[in-house]
Amino acid sequence: MLTSVDTELLRVLADPLRLRIVTLLAHETLCTTHLVEETGARQTNLSNHLKVLREAGVVETEPCGRFTYYRLKPEVLDALAGQFAGLAATARAHADSKRSC
Repeated sequence: MLTSVDTELLRVLADPLRLRIVTLLAHETLCTTHLVEETGARQTNLSNHLKVLREAGVVETEPCGRFTYYRLKPEVLDALAGQFAGLAATARAHADSKRSC
């Protein structure tokens, strides 16, 4: 069953810009400048979204001189995918179960 932590992660990932950031970071580690170029978002807005992703544990940072690089933490997405796989397995196992009215 999904816990409150998982529903919070779903809420974090439901935002279109944050999902775009996660998709970009799945391909490579990027700094804020790259993400601004790729998304067209304003730097301030992007930084706020990155903060949310960082606090949710979806991304981690790597300082590099005056830049901060962001890296996706795939194990977080693996755990969420596992939760959904578990729900799908439960649904398959109980496909013929129906509560009578």
